[in-house]
Amino acid sequence: MANRLAQATSPYLLQHAENPVDWWPWEAEAFEEARRRDVPVLLSVGYSACHWCHVMAHESFEDDETAAFMNGHFVSVKVDREERPDVDAVYMEAVQAVTGQGGWPMTVFLTPDAEPFYFGTYYPPEPRHGMPSFRQVLQGVHQAWAERRGEVTEVAGKIVRDLAGREISYGDAQAPGEAELGQALLGLTREYDPQRGGFGGAPKFPPSMVIEFLLRHHARTGAEGALQMAADTCERMARGGIYDQLGGGFARYSVDREWVVPHFEKMLYDNALLCRVYAHLWRATGSDLARRVALETADFMVRELRTAEGGFASALDADSDDGTGRHVEGAYYVWTPAQLAEVLGEEDAELAARYFGVTREGTFEHGASVLQLPQQESVFDADRIASVRERLLAARDGRPAPGRDDKVVAAWNGLAIAALAETGAYFERPDLVEAAGAAADLLVRLHLDDHARLFRTSKDGRAGAHAGVLEDYADVAEGFLALASVTGEGVWLDFAGLLLDHVLTRFRDDSGSLYDTASDAERLIRRPQDPTDNATPSGWTAAAGALLSYAAHTGSEPHREAAEHALGVVKALGPRVPRFIGWGLAAAEALLDGPREVAVVGPALSDAATRGLHRTALLGTAPGAVVAFGAEGSDEFPLLADRPLVGGAPAAYVCRNFTCEAPTTDPERLRAGLNS
Repeated sequence: MANRLAQATSPYLLQHAENPVDWWPWEAEAFEEARRRDVPVLLSVGYSACHWCHVMAHESFEDDETAAFMNGHFVSVKVDREERPDVDAVYMEAVQAVTGQGGWPMTVFLTPDAEPFYFGTYYPPEPRHGMPSFRQVLQGVHQAWAERRGEVTEVAGKIVRDLAGREISYGDAQAPGEAELGQALLGLTREYDPQRGGFGGAPKFPPSMVIEFLLRHHARTGAEGALQMAADTCERMARGGIYDQLGGGFARYSVDREWVVPHFEKMLYDNALLCRVYAHLWRATGSDLARRVALETADFMVRELRTAEGGFASALDADSDDGTGRHVEGAYYVWTPAQLAEVLGEEDAELAARYFGVTREGTFEHGASVLQLPQQESVFDADRIASVRERLLAARDGRPAPGRDDKVVAAWNGLAIAALAETGAYFERPDLVEAAGAAADLLVRLHLDDHARLFRTSKDGRAGAHAGVLEDYADVAEGFLALASVTGEGVWLDFAGLLLDHVLTRFRDDSGSLYDTASDAERLIRRPQDPTDNATPSGWTAAAGALLSYAAHTGSEPHREAAEHALGVVKALGPRVPRFIGWGLAAAEALLDGPREVAVVGPALSDAATRGLHRTALLGTAPGAVVAFGAEGSDEFPLLADRPLVGGAPAAYVCRNFTCEAPTTDPERLRAGLNS
């Protein structure tokens, strides 16, 4: 019998719809039911590409006895953290404040007033490694609720009060200047791993937002060390097992410091951010490796994550069927020497093993290896390697594929739109720009209501019920602004403006501080607010960047002031924790550079001279530069006003901080002006 999750738009919730647990979605009725029955709420938070979420579901939530105990003594609520990042953030903050650590699956016990009193993550079905079993935890919590109610409610009240005392107020601070960005760079240099690239130890996450800062810092100051850290980290990741050497695209993180063994799930947000980073690295250096990885990652997103409606799915699972009916992590991606020989024959298998670093012992589990591209002395025949790669990919396509989480998340689609639009423009791949445009169309058609308010998710062409959070408004605006610069279609600038108006009116307080949820959103035990970047730019830093770009396009003083206010948090955190505010540091680089405003005036892009100037403008490395393009006299973009052709020829105008250079018809002069 299906439970209440059968109507959900979240694939993760749908995976639990047939559980014997009588799950509720997160809704007021669940808490009313807990009040009526006088029982606590068991909140379980996870997401569909999470390995241990699946393990706990299989061990406990599919077990009839465990489910019966849950149903008898709790109201059980299941939340997809990707659909409700606000619920996840509020309770994860509580878990971390009390236990010092967090993660998914997250298991939290709440009073019927939604106040948390007991926390954990994964619980095994039997006690092990000093952990109690899930059944023991359930029994203990039930007993405490029945026999020590006063104590429980006192703990819950104290936790909520402590959380309320953690408000952040950086709204009155100044944006960072040269000194703070220099300190941030120094801090990153200290945490840099010069042998292996990246920052810190294991597990190692791709530092895409920090690399964006390093590239912009180099472009603005010429600091070679910043470029070196960015380029070396990108090369190490692209040669490692974290990058899919056959199909393109990146896994979530590496479990070791060397980037060898990934946690195999592939997320849309990582691939969107990294695609853009490698495209920007190519723009700065001309690196062939960066070009290849940017294009392969873009092609991976379009090929494997694009939905029938033109949006992009959230993730591919880490686990898949290993051919024996067992779901095993990485089964789809790893190879033994015997499997290579079966597909390629002995001679080519030996070549492939050398080229991809496949060993007899294996670099992963059970003698299997994750494919890498180790640095080698020997030279390989390019045609032969291409043939090997093609045959291995074809063979892999025959394996049971990892599951796909088909929900379309607004914020992550915004990041994908920006990446695909720019990558398509840089490498003259109009199909990628078209894919970006189709995803943008879907967001406007399905995720925006009549008041330009965003729904966070959709699935199969049906919008979910959950309101967009700050990162949705900011990242979608970012995607639309990139699309406007690439296509010359001013409507995308207009849509970005509508979204950013909501940021100004619904996500800020009087001091200029930003919140993750709107002022009129559902009230949780506190209003979530986190300015630090994690797997994606925080809503706070993403909003700062998008507000700044929009202000550069339109001259809007309120948007620029809001961006400068928001960047006060970067002044406070950049020198202290630069690894966790990379996007904010990148936006601060754009602010220090202007950012520059480029207007290209000429007939349509079918005209070669116009196209040359437009492409040169897009390829400029000046941090956060905005580009407007259109015909003489066009009102498509504010930057085009009063910009005539020069001697009848297409021309580019570059301005910053209210001063403009003389217009130029020469792409070389434009390039020099934008790369200095």
